[in-house]
Formats: sequence, C-alpha cells, structure tokens
Amino acid sequence: MEKPAIEGGKTLRKNFLVFGKPEILEEDINEVVDSLRKGWISSGEKVEKFEEMFREYNCCKNAIAVNSCTAGLFLSLSLLGVNKGDEVITTPMTFAPTANVIEHLKAKPVFVDVEKETGLIDAEKIEEKISEKTKCILPVHLYGRPCEMDRIMEISKEKKLAVLEDCAHAIETEYKGKKVGCIGDFGAFSFYATKNVTTGEGGMITTNNNELAEKTKLLRMHGLDSSCWKKFSSEEFKPTDVLYAGYKFNLTDLHASLGIHQLGRIEKNLKERKKQAKIYLEEFEKIDELILMNYSEKNIRHAFHLFAVLLDLEKLNVDRNKFVQAMKKENIGTGVHFTSLHLTQYYKEKYGFKKEDYPNSAFISDRTFSLPIGPGLSEEDIIDCVNAVKKIIGFYRK
Repeated sequence: MEKPAIEGGKTLRKNFLVFGKPEILEEDINEVVDSLRKGWISSGEKVEKFEEMFREYNCCKNAIAVNSCTAGLFLSLSLLGVNKGDEVITTPMTFAPTANVIEHLKAKPVFVDVEKETGLIDAEKIEEKISEKTKCILPVHLYGRPCEMDRIMEISKEKKLAVLEDCAHAIETEYKGKKVGCIGDFGAFSFYATKNVTTGEGGMITTNNNELAEKTKLLRMHGLDSSCWKKFSSEEFKPTDVLYAGYKFNLTDLHASLGIHQLGRIEKNLKERKKQAKIYLEEFEKIDELILMNYSEKNIRHAFHLFAVLLDLEKLNVDRNKFVQAMKKENIGTGVHFTSLHLTQYYKEKYGFKKEDYPNSAFISDRTFSLPIGPGLSEEDIIDCVNAVKKIIGFYRK
C-alpha cells in the first residue's frame, strides 16, 4: 500500500495546485490597464458596463454593483426594513457574512437545519421557526445549487415575509428555468477572488423592484444624489446633495474591468466546470469511503462553483482536518465549505448553541472538503486530485 506524503511517502505532484485560483487572461489584464491609462479608476463607465452585462445575463430588471457580497446583503436587508429586534431566518451552513450582516443590523439570525444530501436550507423546516419578529427569509444557494425556491416563496407570500437570496456561489444558477437572484425581493452575488467571475473583491445586488433599486444606488455611495462620474460626464454642473446617510459600498472601474471579459466567458467556463465535475463524480462513486452530495440537475442548473465531498468517517482512520492536511502534503489545495455557524465561537457563545441543535449541518461540517474546479485547470490536474484522494483513503481505510 502506497504511503501518503504526510506519512513519509512520495509527494504526488511536483507543483502545488492552488485551490480557487482565478483564470486571468490577457484580455482581463488589458481591460484593467485601459482603465489605468484613462485615469478613471473609481466608479465610472466600466462599472456601468459591468452592471449592464450582468443585468442582461441575469435577466433581472436591476443590477447594482457594490464592493462585496457582504455589502449587498447588508444593504438589501436594510432596505427590506430589518431593524433591531427583528429576526431573519437563514441557514448555519454558510460563510460568516450571511449571519454577520444580520447581527450588524441588531437583528437575530434564526437558523434552520439543512438537507443532508444538498447542504441547502430545508424549506420544510422554515415555518416552524417563524415568529412574530420574523422579517425576512435568507436562503443560501450553496455550492452553486439553488434552494427550493417555490416552497420558500410560498411561505413568504403566506406569512408576508421578504426574501433575500444569497447568491455568492450562484452566478450561473437557475431554478426551474429562472435565474436565482430574481426570484426573491433581492439577490446578492459575489465576485471574490475564488468566484466563477472575480473582480478581486466585489458584489452585485439584483432586484425587480425599480423603487428599491434607485434607493440602493444612492445608499451604496454615501446617499449622494449624484456620483462623481455622472457629474464629470454631465454638461451641466449641479452641487451634490445628501439624500440619505449612506455608505461607501461602491465598486470601482478597476475592479469592474477585471470582471467584464470573465462575464463574457462564463458559459464557456461553466462547460469546463461540468466536465471536471463529471470526472469527479464518475471516479468517486466507486469509493465507499466518500459520500457524494446531490449534483443532479433535474429542474435546476448547477453553477458548480464548488465541488464538495464528504468523508465517511465511520469507514476511515482519519478525520477531515488531517485528510485536508494530507492533501496539502500531496501538493493539492482544498477548501472547507463550511464550518456550520452554530459551531463557531461567536454564535455558540452568544446563542448557546449545541452541536445537536442542527444535526445535518454538524454532520456536513465534520466531513466536508472541497476540491479544485475551474477553467484554469487541466484534465491532468483533476486526475491528480482524484488520485490523491484515492491514495489517502487507501492508506487510512479501516
């Protein structure tokens, strides 16, 4: 039996395979350089172009660029009227900002456990968590797979609740022919460094509500009635007025420049992601020590932002953390998406959560790891990932 590198064996790869490394091509670099040469590097025509492209791709009436998905979530909740003492229903199986923004608004995140086979919020468990204080439902389209939005929207309509979709993993995602981010009242997308489209840091708010969209545009830039770009490009000068106590949440032209051509390549890149996911699925379904998430695309379109797998710990002599460390020793980077928020220090201490409060989320948290996937990877890279997993599991198999 071949020893993994962590146990003194030979390392599988010579070069380290970075997890989530973006594909930056010359056309992306040239677009950024063009902005630098023009001298307009804050919010301007490139941001407007990026917004227009995203609006057309997403089929939503409005797309408003911001400097992060976190800013998008915060602004959206604010505009939906979430205030001190309110409750927002969401999932613990997500990245911290989903719940953090609720805390920043002095409201309370109310967690609903997830489906074990998808990691998505269990829509059938939402109603039991609704109270008189509930203001909004915040589902997370995890890994690139959409939540059961028909049921969520049915509940929201019946209970008169707002819906904000966390679409950080889900630019290409569709639910029953509809792009996510346009089903609820708001959607918030991410263009962080590891995302399917990256601007380094950045986000997008989508909504079909024109009135809320106009207020969002004002609030993202200090609540001013006119941006610097609009003043610069207008023939008539008008002093700036402050309409709201807004925020500094705008995206810059430098960031937007990086994303413009990536957004143009998104469908081509998705095909590559699906090819890579197919290799993983075909190889891993043969391994009893792995638990595969549900990657079926029946009635949905998966963005394949992440390819997450669970370890069947009952069949292994290794825990997830050591397994991830062993993959690193084989020169392959992995991720963990995510540690359930009810197990993290802040939320556990503030709300007194116990592990068993959300058993499916805890089950996934202990076992999950994510493998490299994306257009910058070759088929050989994916096969290396598969072989590293097989090598490590083969050694630690009970």
